[in-house]
Amino acid sequence: MTQPIGPVMLDLEGPLLTKAEKHLLMEPAVGGVILFGRNVEDAYQTRQLCSDIRRVRGDLLLAIDQEGGRVQRIKAGVTRVPPMARIGEVFVSDQTAGLSLAKEAGWLLGMEMAACGLDISFAPVLDVESGISSVIGDRSFSSNPVHVALLGEMFIQGLHEAGMAAVGKHFPGHGGVAADSHVALPVDERPLELIKQHDLLPFTRLATQLDGVMPAHVIYSAFDARPAGFSPSWLGMLRESLGFKGCIFSDDLSMAGAHEAGEPKARAQAALTAGCNMLLVCNDRAAALEVVEACQGLQSKRPARLRYGRARPDVDALSALGRWRRAHARLEALAN
Repeated sequence: MTQPIGPVMLDLEGPLLTKAEKHLLMEPAVGGVILFGRNVEDAYQTRQLCSDIRRVRGDLLLAIDQEGGRVQRIKAGVTRVPPMARIGEVFVSDQTAGLSLAKEAGWLLGMEMAACGLDISFAPVLDVESGISSVIGDRSFSSNPVHVALLGEMFIQGLHEAGMAAVGKHFPGHGGVAADSHVALPVDERPLELIKQHDLLPFTRLATQLDGVMPAHVIYSAFDARPAGFSPSWLGMLRESLGFKGCIFSDDLSMAGAHEAGEPKARAQAALTAGCNMLLVCNDRAAALEVVEACQGLQSKRPARLRYGRARPDVDALSALGRWRRAHARLEALAN
């Protein structure tokens, strides 16, 4: 039986747990840890750090942003996965090869992150590239929303075959704005119907296959004056119209795009009220402490269900090794 966990996911200062962090992780409101590049040296050290965290709290959800391309926190000891746009380029010239590569990328990523001791990687990126986004770019599979949906579906299948949950981002799509929500609050002023037909299409098609979703810190002014992650309207659409049943993660509440909601406690409350199940508070320990205090007594089963299952009854060790070697060679070649 899955036990509920607290709604706050926070970060660590460096590659080793500090005494203060061990104490903080024991807070009931803390339900997860996300690792960044400063926390990892190689695959082996990452596994040791995850083991150290689990010795403090065995029920915590351990996450990382490991998409491939420029968003690859662990670099040493794992496959160098190409940006998803390279897979999209293969798909244009050979659909079968592109779909196969997307599936193998998801499977290999899931297997390697699990081997490092992690439960989830925040992937796949389901944003549709527009040619103007400063933060999405080649992280997207394609500028064609149908291609993003097809390749995203295969990536999800690969993750699931590896026993890992899939977390799609950034709902309903970050690709249509030039500003980076890490440092600004982007406003997408396009008509709602255009967003639905274009950026929202991958999420619409894949909502029932995703285990988690991360909304964007972007205002879509034709639908709501609030950023999507603070919008009951957007997250209600995700739940009700799209049929999504999984865990909604806020994007980092310390990002500039989240400051519209006020101080850290107010941001946390706004995200929870909108429908988020887990709150990311990163790169600001004072804010994390404020949110942890504000969330005492809150728990949810949704994020707890995303822990890596490690149950792959249809894959034995030898066949998995053979598949890893083939996938590793294909993806490394494409990354060069």
